Amino acid sequence: MRLRRSRRPLAAALCALAALTAAGCADSTSGASSRTAAPAASAAVSAGRTGYPLTFDNCGMRLTFAKPPERVLILNGTSVGEVESFIMLGLEKNILANVQSYGVSDDPSMIDKIKALPTGGLSMNKNFDVPAEQVLKLKPDLVVSTWSGGFDAKQGFATRGQLAAAGISSLVNPTNCAMGKPEATEKEKRAYRNQSINSSLEFISLLGCVFDVRQRALDLIGELRTRVETVRRRVASLPARKVLIACPGMSMMNANGLPAVMTGGIYDDVIKAAGGVNAFAGLTADATTTLNREQLATAQVDVRVVGLFTPDEKGNVAALHDLDHAASYADQVVVLRDGRVAGHGPPLEVLTPGFIEEVFGVRAYVGPHPITGRPHIAVASRKE
Repeated sequence: MRLRRSRRPLAAALCALAALTAAGCADSTSGASSRTAAPAASAAVSAGRTGYPLTFDNCGMRLTFAKPPERVLILNGTSVGEVESFIMLGLEKNILANVQSYGVSDDPSMIDKIKALPTGGLSMNKNFDVPAEQVLKLKPDLVVSTWSGGFDAKQGFATRGQLAAAGISSLVNPTNCAMGKPEATEKEKRAYRNQSINSSLEFISLLGCVFDVRQRALDLIGELRTRVETVRRRVASLPARKVLIACPGMSMMNANGLPAVMTGGIYDDVIKAAGGVNAFAGLTADATTTLNREQLATAQVDVRVVGLFTPDEKGNVAALHDLDHAASYADQVVVLRDGRVAGHGPPLEVLTPGFIEEVFGVRAYVGPHPITGRPHIAVASRKE
């Protein structure tokens, strides 16, 4: 049995583990779309300067930059990937306000770096992002969103059209064009479905073009690619393990109130690069929203990766075979039977007398400890 407490955040890892082929910028005079996947010949390739005006297509919107943006607003979007990309490229001084900040990161140095960024005194609405009136009042020259839904008027956000009318550019992480965009093209839908390690860092390459730090972006991409390939070689001869990636603190993403289980494209690819197979391989990213208890309970799992969403979550994981200890000290428990998840959740909701008898074949008392008041399990006898 596994006693589960959140262990590591995932958002930064998806950026840091991903590798991207080097990209060129658009021909600013021809107005051609930016080429965000041109292969690099080698790590020693030298990138030129950005030629302004720079014009390219982003999720169906034509953008033109006469110079690098200097007053950037980074929207929340339940992500930290965008702000960390800015930081890795040394673009902190270009950020007017950042809303991507959970106080957790796979890279501990990122926590303080993100905290040091200005927030602009902004607040989020019930849909977890900055409402339109605050964005327009701030007067940034660029608004960045991890997904197209960050510009959805129905959720109280400023639309890309509204921003353009106010002279404000807007940029969506290219791999997420179809996310939150009902009229997404088939090409955008396909790109979203088929996200991979290579596609995940297109954003860094694009930032390199927009902010005229192309060499910095190229060097960073080369470094990240090397790290991924090093891991691939290290695990190449090992048997693949079935991996479950879950974030209990992001249960608001699941219609059934379950931990957010990461499925589809980029998650499958990152797990594969680390020598594993997603326990829910083959499902799309939408399964994070629709996954139910039966699917989770019957999943074959060898390795559980538990991610933090906020710094308030406790980051400990322990393997216990003592039911009383698990009930007394765990915030969440995952019970395994024959390698499958038999139950999960708060201890007293999972470890009921009936469940214990069914799974472990013993009768048990479950209730408060007479002295400590903590949840307590006393095993009576083995089931006859």
